[in-house]
Amino acid sequence: MFLDELSPFMQELLRQPAAFLGGVASGLLRLNLAEDPVQDWLRRQGASPAPGANAQNGQNGSGPQTITID
Repeated sequence: MFLDELSPFMQELLRQPAAFLGGVASGLLRLNLAEDPVQDWLRRQGASPAPGANAQNGQNGSGPQTITID
């Protein structure tokens, strides 16, 4: 039962070990993917930018915004 919960993690680890371990390390070190050194490195590696990376963590000074959903 416990092994069933770990199987998705193990599949990703075996499929792309460098990317998986890099993600784990960035999570443990609490690296912000929108900061310059990390973002530049990701661009050099060919990764797409993180969603909202250009908004600088939502601190654009305009405050909360409303949206409408059709």
